[in-house]
Amino acid sequence: MKSIIVSMVAAAGLMVAGSALAADMPADAKGKCGMCHSIEKKVVGPAWNDVAAKYKGDHDAATKIAASITKGGDLGWKMGGMPPKGGSGWDDAQIKKIAEFIAGLSH
Repeated sequence: MKSIIVSMVAAAGLMVAGSALAADMPADAKGKCGMCHSIEKKVVGPAWNDVAAKYKGDHDAATKIAASITKGGDLGWKMGGMPPKGGSGWDDAQIKKIAEFIAGLSH
């Protein structure tokens, strides 16, 4: 009985640790990006994990992602085109912050 309880506590601890490690879309991006993007799966646009994987190891990844957000278009993903600045109305600092978050998903 004692080993069952220890196993259950250990399993619960792993579930909590796993959920703490999972990335969550920044709050300011959920409303503007979350309609077309998800971190884990393709929605209208590519999953952010896929974008991060595309640029993995590229030291300029965040800069390239920010330029893509600013430019708009399908950006080679062959999906629906993103409007310039993603229709977000964000300034360059906000775009940079989101781009750095996306690039960081590959680490």
